[in-house]
Amino acid sequence: MRWIHPLSADLREPADVLGGKAHGLVALLRLGLPVPPGFVIGTAACRAFLRDGRLPDGLTEELAAAVTALEAATDRRFGGRRFDGRRPLLVAVRSGAAVPMPGMMATVLDVGLTGGAAEALVAETGEPEFVRDSRLRLLTGLVAAVTGRPADPADPAGSGGSGGSDGERLAAAAEAVRRHLGEPVLDDAREQLAQSVAAVFRSWDSPRARTYRALNGIPDGLGTAVTVQAMVFGNRGRHSGTGVAFSRDPATGEPVPRGDVLFGRQGEDVVSGGAAVRPLADLAAQEPRVMAGLLEALELGERHCRDACYLEFTFEAGRLWLLQLRAGRFAGAAGARVAVDLADRGVISRDEALRRVSPGRLRDAATPRIALADDTDLLVRGLGASPGVAGGRVALTADAAVRMAADGPVVLVRPQTSPLDLHGLAAAAGVLTALGGPASHAAVVARAMGRPAVVGAAGLAVDVAGGTLRVGARTVPEGTVVTLDGGLGLAVLGSPPVAAAADDPYLRRFLAWADEAAAGS
Repeated sequence: MRWIHPLSADLREPADVLGGKAHGLVALLRLGLPVPPGFVIGTAACRAFLRDGRLPDGLTEELAAAVTALEAATDRRFGGRRFDGRRPLLVAVRSGAAVPMPGMMATVLDVGLTGGAAEALVAETGEPEFVRDSRLRLLTGLVAAVTGRPADPADPAGSGGSGGSDGERLAAAAEAVRRHLGEPVLDDAREQLAQSVAAVFRSWDSPRARTYRALNGIPDGLGTAVTVQAMVFGNRGRHSGTGVAFSRDPATGEPVPRGDVLFGRQGEDVVSGGAAVRPLADLAAQEPRVMAGLLEALELGERHCRDACYLEFTFEAGRLWLLQLRAGRFAGAAGARVAVDLADRGVISRDEALRRVSPGRLRDAATPRIALADDTDLLVRGLGASPGVAGGRVALTADAAVRMAADGPVVLVRPQTSPLDLHGLAAAAGVLTALGGPASHAAVVARAMGRPAVVGAAGLAVDVAGGTLRVGARTVPEGTVVTLDGGLGLAVLGSPPVAAAADDPYLRRFLAWADEAAAGS
């Protein structure tokens, strides 16, 4: 095939062809770990689509052949109906650039869930609510891919409201698809797939993706690959769920797995930061077999990456599936600790260890802390997601952060962030969110930008219309000065004194190696 590559352990194409996501999936397959079957549309097809404004010649035929092979591998039928004798096959359609761009491009889940397939899936599972939720995710995913706004099944029309019956939300989502795509979601599985692939290709040129590339020096001409895999359902029953995990603590580099999990939900619910996530310890308690498999995968992944690793996973009916592997790429003191630890174990050389933490970020490695005292005016506690101290005036929207930053540092305070907030995150000195965990959008982007971040601050409410934030009985107007400690997970009012970082033996050794290398050069 010219455009499509079946996912297998034997696939040898580089990441600039397959994209980083599929490249990681191939590594997982080579490690013998469980990955849903699928195929990848290479980045060349995206470049052709963006040039010509249509799917490239031959791709439709290759999609048909690849789907037929996937049907054979899963013993399911794409768009299958209740009485055709085969269970229905649904697929996930995900972006995957060669360079990680977390949350910047589109994902469409449950593709192939036609009316007939929905009836067949209800017959197979006996769970009509699960099937309605999956249908709603398909529709909202398509709208999100076209509009660039995060998918929200609770507000499928993007009106800022929520609620309503399942039927009302499905009708609103279907109308939103018609309005934004210029056509209804088609009741033909293969046409749905073509719609979804085109939507993911278009998302490469979305404003948020262009902004991210400009901030991070990523060329505009690369294009994204598209990974198509058989769906696994984290939203199916109490023994299903989804999560993300690091082989080490991303804030400190300590060799202890950290991550977030949600039961009965799908992956975008975790990484969006829009839900109250639970720690991996809850997964160990509720699904010990899944947790055991995840720990094995984290160990193998770290060995493969020769670095801390990051995994995305889903479990359905107690069975673990892995959806992404990449190197953790920690910065600051956390990156120094990982580099020193791996050098001590002989996994990498000292020279490579020194290359792991960029000189421009070494100044952030000796992380200061707020000097707590009896008169410290604590506003709220959360989870420390990106270490460091940052103070500034409260800005309640990304646009306000950009505007206010012209007159001095600001702290962006949001219920959660999304890729639409990227310009505000870039302008802010730090970020505070009410929801999310260490792998939420706010946490991941803040660490990448070197911004202190506190996430999951329970009890924090943001009232944009009223221009205030609230914590319990306290109301704080926008523009009030607050200070964040992204290591301790604190937000305090005012500008408290800051203490020097505690002595870090790993950082001390790392800097000594750097001095030795400089003296010998």
